[in-house]
Amino acid sequence: MAVFDYEFMQRAFWAGAMLGIIAPVLGVYLMLRRQALMADTLSHVSLAGVALGSLLGMSPAVTGIAAAVLGGVLVDGLRRAYRTYSEMSVAIIMTSGLALAIVLMSLRTNWSKSFSSYLFGSIVAVNDAGLWLIGSVTAAGLIYLFVLRRPLYNMTFDEETAQISGMQVKRLSFSFAILTGMTVAAAMPIVGVLLVSSLMVLPASLALRMASGFTMAILVSVAAGWLGIFSGLTISYYVNVPPGGTISLMLLLMLLSAMLAQKLLRRQGRYKQQALLMGQGNRTTNLREGVER
Repeated sequence: MAVFDYEFMQRAFWAGAMLGIIAPVLGVYLMLRRQALMADTLSHVSLAGVALGSLLGMSPAVTGIAAAVLGGVLVDGLRRAYRTYSEMSVAIIMTSGLALAIVLMSLRTNWSKSFSSYLFGSIVAVNDAGLWLIGSVTAAGLIYLFVLRRPLYNMTFDEETAQISGMQVKRLSFSFAILTGMTVAAAMPIVGVLLVSSLMVLPASLALRMASGFTMAILVSVAAGWLGIFSGLTISYYVNVPPGGTISLMLLLMLLSAMLAQKLLRRQGRYKQQALLMGQGNRTTNLREGVER
C-alpha cells in the first residue's frame, strides 16, 4: 500500500498500534471508576505544559507529560478531599489547566506550526524520539497493568472494601493517575490535546456496551481502538484531513453502529420470542379444541 511508502506514516501507524493498546485499556478502568472526563482534564493540563515548555525553550513533549502527571495527581488528591462531590476535582483542574494554557499562549504570538499539531494532531509530528517515548509509556503501562491487575480490579469495582481489606488504595490510585497522565501526553502527537480523550472514552464505551465480562471488555476495547486508529490514519492520509478528528469520528461511528446493531438484534429477539409464544398459544388452543371434540 502506498500509505506505507513513507517513513512518517510508518511511524504514525506504529505509534497508533501502541496507543491503541494502552489508551483503551485505561479507558475501561476510567469508565468503570466513573472518571470518564479524567483524560479530557489531563489533556487540557498537558496543553499548559506544552505552552510552558515552548516559552522556556524546553521540549514541549517532556513538559506536557510532566504537567499531565501533576494534573493526574492533583485530580486524585482533590477527589479524596471532595468525596461527596468528586466531580468537582475534574472541573477545578480542567478549568485551571485551560486557563493557565491560555495565559501562557498569550505571552507568545509566534507559535510554530508544530505547536498546532499538539492541539489537533498531526501525522508528521511523530518523530523517532516521540515514537520511543510512546513505546516507553506503553511498555511501562502494560507492565503496570499486568503486575497490579488484581488490586486494580478490586479498587475499580469497590474502592472502600479494598481499602478496608488493607490494600494501599491511595498509592495505587495515585500511580494509576500518573500512568493516565503519561498516556494522555504521549497520545498528543496523534490525535491532539483537544481530542485525546476520545482514544480512551469511545473504545471503552463500545466495549462496556458489547462485552459480557471484564476481560472481554478489555479485548473489545483494544480491537475497537486499533480499528479506529488504523482506519482514521488511512483516511486522513488519502483525504488529507487532520488525523485526530478523523480517528475520533471513526471511533464515534463504530460506537453508534454497535449501538444500532445491538438495538436491532434485541428487537429481532423480541419478535422471535413473541412469535414463539404465539405459536405455543396456537398449539395449546388447537390441542384444547381437539380434546373438546
